[in-house]
Amino acid sequence: MSQMIIAEVPRFILNTLNHLYEIERKLALHGDSAGIQRNVERIKESFADEKMFYEDPMGQPFTETRTDLEASISGEGTENLVVTEVIKPVIRYGDKTYSRVVQKGIVVVKSSTQELQGEAE
Repeated sequence: MSQMIIAEVPRFILNTLNHLYEIERKLALHGDSAGIQRNVERIKESFADEKMFYEDPMGQPFTETRTDLEASISGEGTENLVVTEVIKPVIRYGDKTYSRVVQKGIVVVKSSTQELQGEAE
């Protein structure tokens, strides 16, 4: 699976943002007993000052027309797809109102109707 870079950004910046996303995700899962989230926020602010930020698409709806994500479909259904796992976040250049994608997110999607059926059983 090749990673398409839409705007020219040094690879080390993309790698750093991907690792920062992973750190933030692990903190959310395992807690932040050492107060590391504050440091993560400061690093994110430093990147934001340079107009670089990442977006976590977890839980967002997915359609085939969405151009900022590369998705693998999990399960059998293809209706009402929702992002259930984020392997790499969407990395953008700009600000929250107007930005360009510099790295597509890599995600796993699943039919939300399939999950509802599984809970009913």
